[in-house]
Amino acid sequence: MQGRDAAASIVADLHAGSRRALSKCLSLIESTRPEDRSLAYDILDHCSASRGGSWRIGCTGPPGVGKSTFIEQLGMQLLSAGRRVAVLAVDPSSRRTGGSILGDKVRMPLLSTQENAFVRPTPSKATLGGAAPSTRDAITICEEAGFDTVIIETVGVGQSETDVAEMTDMFVLLALPNSGDDVQGIKRGIMEVADAIVVTKADVDPAAANRSVATLTGALRYMSHTESDRTTPVLACSSLSGEGIDEVLRQIEFFFDDARNEHILRRRRRQRGEWFDRAIESELINRLSGLGAFHAACQVMRSQCIEGTVAPSLAVHRLLGRVLLTVREEPT
Repeated sequence: MQGRDAAASIVADLHAGSRRALSKCLSLIESTRPEDRSLAYDILDHCSASRGGSWRIGCTGPPGVGKSTFIEQLGMQLLSAGRRVAVLAVDPSSRRTGGSILGDKVRMPLLSTQENAFVRPTPSKATLGGAAPSTRDAITICEEAGFDTVIIETVGVGQSETDVAEMTDMFVLLALPNSGDDVQGIKRGIMEVADAIVVTKADVDPAAANRSVATLTGALRYMSHTESDRTTPVLACSSLSGEGIDEVLRQIEFFFDDARNEHILRRRRRQRGEWFDRAIESELINRLSGLGAFHAACQVMRSQCIEGTVAPSLAVHRLLGRVLLTVREEPT
């Protein structure tokens, strides 16, 4: 069974609730093998491009802020509220070996064993922005499998994490008590696009957590939210004891209230346009790299750049100029 028939069979299993089918779909969209990519595209063709009623939540913050523990607590609350939760945990990849530890599932032992939850660690493949190249398609697959809440846990590298805000409905920034200069360093990169800010580990030092809430609330007064005039809530919680998580859930439910759906629909329309732009860049690179003549010319130009005989930007300009010239000369 090949092509669209195989895709239709996998999607049917996906609709039937098969976790094996879900895992297989996610593995296919993460793969770089041509045959896997072809099947992945056939699967996506059977999926709805945009499912209404789902919640897409991005969660970011500096390393050590407790993202996995927070998401597990929040996920359990969402399950209690009757929702089905999928977590896409993006794990940093080594720039030397390309490998990833993929240990986020271990940090969510309770959530990952729940019937209506699914936790999937995903390698970032050294992509900046906190997400993986396949994250957008993974969201579509999880929603097709019937999960009405998809949480994306970012790599956690700091101010470059804003890419996740461009693929979710609600973007949650986690901060540490007494984070001081760390908060100052990330605030312009992330706080301007955050839909909620949560100070974690409030049980360790409640006074410090309260000070951080006050500091962050004050800093937000000097910024305007990128898409609306809504006030960004700043909350404190303890992911270990669960204290304050119910208030976080209340703010999330308020954000996704029916009266606010028009705002989310506008955001998703813009995101799909940006998704197209990213996808076409990636596909062009992949297809050009697969052409033998282009690959050979590329290696020659790269060697010249390494030797310092031509500037990299000029080399790329000349190389792509040759490609476009060839396309124009081909008969239509």
